[in-house]
Amino acid sequence: MAGLTTFRGKAAGMDRVNVDTDQIIPKQFLKRIEKTGFGQYLFYDWRFKQDGSPNPDFELNRPENEGVSILVANENFGCGSSREHAPWALLDYGFKVIIAPSFADIFHQNCLKNGMLPVVLKEQEIKYLLDKTKNQSHELTVSIESKTVTDADGFSASFEIHPYWQNMLMNGWDEIELTLQMEDSIKKYEESVQ
Repeated sequence: MAGLTTFRGKAAGMDRVNVDTDQIIPKQFLKRIEKTGFGQYLFYDWRFKQDGSPNPDFELNRPENEGVSILVANENFGCGSSREHAPWALLDYGFKVIIAPSFADIFHQNCLKNGMLPVVLKEQEIKYLLDKTKNQSHELTVSIESKTVTDADGFSASFEIHPYWQNMLMNGWDEIELTLQMEDSIKKYEESVQ
């Protein structure tokens, strides 16, 4: 994974509460074990009509939201089953940062483990961002280093992130890569017990 210290991107708003993982990636698309290829099915039941054509009323199908990489959501985002496919689908679609007032615990952890930043902001800060992203594009800058979300209009909000995950995201490491950094020590140990 590539390291992520400061990220600037276009944000889309999804003013819905309790968006569960079955809406993020419906169960019928969970037949693959690779982490890629799920973006096309993201929010499938909302993005597409029964005949398979795009639903023009869905937030991400609006022209101003083409190429978005930051999602501003409402409370309890990612609730429901613990499927890791949900962050895989969001990442594959192009999202790097999800901002909400609260996340389901397992979803929050799955985002971090897959290199996507879940940002918890206060409700009034979320309201501001949802208003800014309603029917228009809005660029945000998210700094993992300074733990801030800002825009060109003077908005600035701070968020918390555990130092472990801050370090992992900034360096682009997953837990396997972190373990491989100790490869020499592991090899010496293996040789000593033979």
